[in-house]
Amino acid sequence: MTAATHQFGIVANRAQFAHQLGQVLLVGFAIGMTRTVVPALAESEFGLERGSFLLLSAFVVAFGVVKGVLNFVAGRLSERIGRKKVLVLGWLVALPIPVMIAFAPDWNWIVAATVLLGVNQGLCWSMAQTSKLDLTRPNQRGVVIGLNEFSGYVGVALAGIITAYAATLVGPREGLLAFGLVVVGLGLILSVFFVRDTLPWAHSEARSAAATAPLSTWEVFTLMSWRDRRLAAISQAGLVEKFVDALVWVIYPVFLFSRGLSLPEIGWVVGIYGVVWGGSQLLTGPLSDKVGRHWPNVSGMWICGVGVAMMVLGEGFIWWSLSAAVSGLGMALLYPNLSAAVADIAAPTWRGSAIGIYRFWRDLGYAIGALGFALAANLSGQIETTFWFVAAAMLISGTVLLIWGEETRPT
Repeated sequence: MTAATHQFGIVANRAQFAHQLGQVLLVGFAIGMTRTVVPALAESEFGLERGSFLLLSAFVVAFGVVKGVLNFVAGRLSERIGRKKVLVLGWLVALPIPVMIAFAPDWNWIVAATVLLGVNQGLCWSMAQTSKLDLTRPNQRGVVIGLNEFSGYVGVALAGIITAYAATLVGPREGLLAFGLVVVGLGLILSVFFVRDTLPWAHSEARSAAATAPLSTWEVFTLMSWRDRRLAAISQAGLVEKFVDALVWVIYPVFLFSRGLSLPEIGWVVGIYGVVWGGSQLLTGPLSDKVGRHWPNVSGMWICGVGVAMMVLGEGFIWWSLSAAVSGLGMALLYPNLSAAVADIAAPTWRGSAIGIYRFWRDLGYAIGALGFALAANLSGQIETTFWFVAAAMLISGTVLLIWGEETRPT
């Protein structure tokens, strides 16, 4: 296929764009199935000792480290062997996960399954996002990432709700097994038979734009991490915002369960966070293409921190749902637009690597955040400390982004 035949834009590539949205929805389902049932029943179903915050957080720490590294690897690998092969590999790795969770004799199996989940997420979510950016035009990046994250986090939210009801109706292990096998099987089949490789689009864009030569892995890593202050500001904000998602994953179900909510009620509170986060990105992504990325990113960090603090300032299902919605709104403002800002700055020849390294730092935030708030809870002996730790981190990180960052929207 020649450069002339590669058309760019959502409409021109609507069939492949839809397939890639379907992929990220399934990736969201895969991680979402561990969000409600597994932490809430860690003691009763998987033998975790009461009050073991460090052990409870271990599976998210493992997930964050593995996913962060695989994001890094996926971006670079996809520029050598193509986006589709990396996507398919991610689904192959996921095949044992539902079985391991369903038959786990102890918490160590949950941690091991989550390591594989980190590999799956690092490979598949990265490729679904990068592929859509390959297919579309620069002035559509906010829309593209908004749609991408909408699909993924609506999937996360729905999976948490569905598996909560499934656990209540047929049992936690049986419900997770059935749901997980369907999700992973669909992801693998659709990626093999319906998804096309989009690396030729990236090459075509690079040729037509007379783009700069590819950079080495180390060059891109140092640009993203400290040499370019704009990219460093984005990377640190991405890392810290994952503290919130780690908190929702690990602590929210335990906190709400201890306050007397049922599994379906917990599923709804956590689900509201995900639905607001995912659904609002249909607006916040396109908004940034019009008004810019910088202020949505900064305000999103602060709003999200306020939502986290609200969880321990009130009581009851309605209040906790409102708190979750505020955090979800903050995430919707910052999540697609941090990634869009990276895509704005990076050249097509090293965009895949830049996104991969940004996602490396961002998802390493799962591990750093979970370890940080677990230590805070252990030292204080109170689960409420975890919320204050994360809220403070978000407010400080947003301020760093305000000072170091700048507007990147193409004009």
